[in-house]
Amino acid sequence: MGMIKKRLTALVMGFALAGAVAVAAPPGPGRQNNDIATMKQIRKKLVTLPFYGVFDNLAYSMEGGTVTLYGQVVRPSTRKDAERRVEKIEGVERVINDIEVLPLSPFDDRIRVRAFRAISRAGSLFRYFQGANPSIHIVVNRGHLTLEGVVSNRADSRLANIAARQVPDAFSVTNNLRVERED
Repeated sequence: MGMIKKRLTALVMGFALAGAVAVAAPPGPGRQNNDIATMKQIRKKLVTLPFYGVFDNLAYSMEGGTVTLYGQVVRPSTRKDAERRVEKIEGVERVINDIEVLPLSPFDDRIRVRAFRAISRAGSLFRYFQGANPSIHIVVNRGHLTLEGVVSNRADSRLANIAARQVPDAFSVTNNLRVERED
């Protein structure tokens, strides 16, 4: 849990530093458009990974030509594939791969399945798991359950949290779901 807070703090500091640099030397219009296009390509490459699923969580930050990948994945191959795909994108000069591979654990696997069932059966939350790229991701690390992703409203975030807290054997539940719009 402390590692997530450190990374989040580093990310916020990075954005603050990037904002200060942007104010000091504003990029040309072509540079800004290239960065946005590159970021869209990175996102697309990550969410279309072959084994990226509901039990994985990937994120990235970009500063200049350096892309930092972070998050948690169940398979080591997903970590390597993410790095390889992002390296090939035009405009990416360097990739720092800070993606954590979660330990193999039948105990964690049982919690993942129970959490998926509990959350997808709660109210109308099943809609967040439809399609190739679910908007709720369930990360279980050594019995600690974390919800990541985006939901439509605060009520869905609360409902997912309540359902996750009912999962047997989970030591703790952290709700990091972001809300698209406030109620």
